[in-house]
Formats: sequence, C-alpha cells, structure tokens
Amino acid sequence: MIELAEAAKNLFGIGLTSAQIAALERYEQELLEWNSRFNLTAIESPDQVRLKHFLDSFSCMLALRGTPMKSVIDVGSGAGFPGLPLKIINQQVRLTLVESVGKKASFCKHIIQTLKLEDVYVLKERAEAVGQKAEHRERYDWALARAVASTPVLLEYLLPLVRVGGMALAMKGAAAPQEARSGERAMQVLGGQLKSLIPVALPGVDDERYLVVIEKFAATPPVYPRRAGVPAKKPL
Repeated sequence: MIELAEAAKNLFGIGLTSAQIAALERYEQELLEWNSRFNLTAIESPDQVRLKHFLDSFSCMLALRGTPMKSVIDVGSGAGFPGLPLKIINQQVRLTLVESVGKKASFCKHIIQTLKLEDVYVLKERAEAVGQKAEHRERYDWALARAVASTPVLLEYLLPLVRVGGMALAMKGAAAPQEARSGERAMQVLGGQLKSLIPVALPGVDDERYLVVIEKFAATPPVYPRRAGVPAKKPL
C-alpha cells in the first residue's frame, strides 16, 4: 500500500491517512476473497486492484475537488468503484451506489458493513428506474459512472439524477473525445453541456484515460430516462 499512497499523493494530491490505508487493505482482502467465489471483477492481483480500482477511482478527485459534493451517486458501481474508494477518502459525502447485479450489490453492502461506512446506500435496481423516482431524481451534486455504456446511453442514466447546477462524470478511455462529440445531442436533450475533458495518467498503464465532465444547466424532461433497456437500444 506504500506505492498506492505515494501515487495518490503525487498524481492526485491525496494524502491517505493510516486509517484510510487500513480500510483499503481490508477492502482489497475482501474483494479478492469474494472474487474467488463470485467473479466480481476480472482484476485478480493485489497490485492491479490498487492500480486499476483504487487509484483509478481516486482520479475522479481531479474533477470533484473544490466542487459541492455532499451527495454523490455511482451508477453501475460493480464491486463499488469508483464510489467506495472515494467515500473512504471523503467521509462527509452521502453516497448512493446503483448496481442491478445481486452478487455485486451484496458485496457492496458487505464492504459498507465491514468498514463501518456511514451514510452509504446500495440500490439493487436499474439506473432507468432510479432516475424516475422522486427521492433520487435531480437530487445529487454528482453522478458518476465507470465503464458502463457509450456516452449517449450513459448520459441518459446519469443526468436525470443530477440537480441543476450539478455535474455528471463519465470515466472513459481513448475514445472519450469522440464519444463526447457523439453525445452532444443527448447532452442538449437532457439538460447538460460538456464542461471538460480531463486526461488521466496511471503509472504503468499505457491506455489513454479521460474524465468526461458534464454540467447540468436545465431540468431533464420528465420522459427521461426511458424504461429499462430503451436507452441502450435507441440512444439519443
């Protein structure tokens, strides 16, 4: 974990405390143990967990730092990324994880209990359903997602959850600039506009990575998100 702490500090200005390092170590142990039984993630070595899960999640702070982030929702969270590592380093955040796969949602609940994380909630639902619920619609400062869908589809999952003035963040690979252009119509329809494309460099990872940040400037029309499966079949 020493290398992770050094990289977090050098790359993203994050100074991990001993308690946070201990929490990440426990998270890693539980992930690897559960993964041997339930296939939660394709990443199976401790070094890769630290690099491609923890450090990659921390990269979101390049966009989040200095903004209101009292309430954050992580859509398609999988085994808790990027939401739970961000919660570990930002205890004041009220975090909601959306994960429709039962075994992954159960693992997230297990980690929350194991690490005694407060103000974290897991919704075992589709993002389309969550976005139409009054208690979640346009309630969040930030909506995050990593490797969930193409940008036009992803925006229909994220922007209905974001309050006007809030932000959506999509963690994307080398195609991010092109995807951002292809998502312009979806942004306009859903009340968003591209704010920034932030390049991310991880040690030993040659693949280009970006944080695509979309600002919410107007309310999303009530018809969006459409019913489950439609955004993916008929992207905006």
